[in-house]
Amino acid sequence: MSKGSAVVIDNGAGLCKAGFGGDMDPIAVVPNSLGRSANSKRWLVADELRAADADVTSVSLRRPFDRGYLVNPDLQREVWERVLRTLLRVDPARSSLLLVEPLFNPLAAQRTTDEIVFEDLGFRSLCVADSPSLVHLYEASRRTDCQSHSQCSLVVDCGFSFTHAAPVVHNFTLNYGVRRLDLGGKALTNYLKELVSYRSVNLMEETLIIDHAKEKLCFVSLDVPRDLRVARRSGKDNPFKCTYVLPDGIEHTKGYVKDFDEARRYLSLPYESSSTDSGLKEEMSPSQHNAEKSVEQRRIDLTQNEFTLTNERFLVPEMLFRPSDLGMNQAGLAECIVRAVNACHPLLHPVLFESIILTGGSSLFPRFAERLERDLRPLVPDDYQVKITSQEDPILGVWRGGSLLASSPEFESMCITKSEYEEIGSPRCRRRFFH
Repeated sequence: MSKGSAVVIDNGAGLCKAGFGGDMDPIAVVPNSLGRSANSKRWLVADELRAADADVTSVSLRRPFDRGYLVNPDLQREVWERVLRTLLRVDPARSSLLLVEPLFNPLAAQRTTDEIVFEDLGFRSLCVADSPSLVHLYEASRRTDCQSHSQCSLVVDCGFSFTHAAPVVHNFTLNYGVRRLDLGGKALTNYLKELVSYRSVNLMEETLIIDHAKEKLCFVSLDVPRDLRVARRSGKDNPFKCTYVLPDGIEHTKGYVKDFDEARRYLSLPYESSSTDSGLKEEMSPSQHNAEKSVEQRRIDLTQNEFTLTNERFLVPEMLFRPSDLGMNQAGLAECIVRAVNACHPLLHPVLFESIILTGGSSLFPRFAERLERDLRPLVPDDYQVKITSQEDPILGVWRGGSLLASSPEFESMCITKSEYEEIGSPRCRRRFFH
């Protein structure tokens, strides 16, 4: 199989990862979106949003995906054409495509995707896969010490729109066992935007900047009530306090952390035991909050091109673990995992709890796996082990599994060809991809 004959695209709602089957890493990891700054008439596509000279201030974003599913095929076609023609430089007519689609993708979205792949782009053949099975495939290929456990795993995918807990057995995702948390990286970014805009500077239109600040400065707390008390300290006594500098459009076009040593001070805090008190409810009363906010506003110089974060750094990822404390009718991540396991056959329960794999961008928050294990352990029977594995690169884990599949000898037999699509149509072709 020639290098250009199998293209692998992990088409996430936030990032599009694309490359060739058999490679270790994708060639392109780009935003799956278009953006335009307030002072420009030109829309930047995919990798252009990350160019060194790109102005990221007040960027209006247009995404092909909404709430985890494809809703704007024209935008998706534009992103794919940019990736294929400019970044990969591949001829679709001579290539097969392995495409990673969302779990429970609606039939209308499937038909639209097939139209883009075969009619607009003209690919020779198509194979569709889901992210949990590919993560399992990649991790199983790396496990040599325990063959029995490599046949079964629970993949926790903390994606852009959703977080899924999906049981996988023999490379097949058990759809009846999948449980979903309607929170992902997008919701965390929006929450941080609200907190920063309410407490210091209005940045509700600065999605890309806040997204970068979230990735660089947020972390998962192992003891939320204790950290909320510590966060009320003033000045240098507050180990969570750090500053993020906004782009000025002249000397620097991207935001950055002002002092990384200051941002890492929280790592020196000891964690002896996890508190059982309610998490976000410990924050402060409305009167205390308003009084502190007025003092903070007097202290902040709004003419400065920066803002300060304190307890926002751990309150934002806390959404995934205790969404009910924010008034959301959602189970936390640990409970979501338990529900996914309990939906499977009882004989699978101990193996699944012992083979939890974390993937997706939000799992990159420091202490994510440790906090999840602390929350999960009281919910799991005492005679079961809980073992959580974090992927070495959670953003690329799905794509690497796809690369393995696309380079396997049986890949071409798994695909539907363009002639089959034209002869029998999308719905009948799609029956080959039952998973």
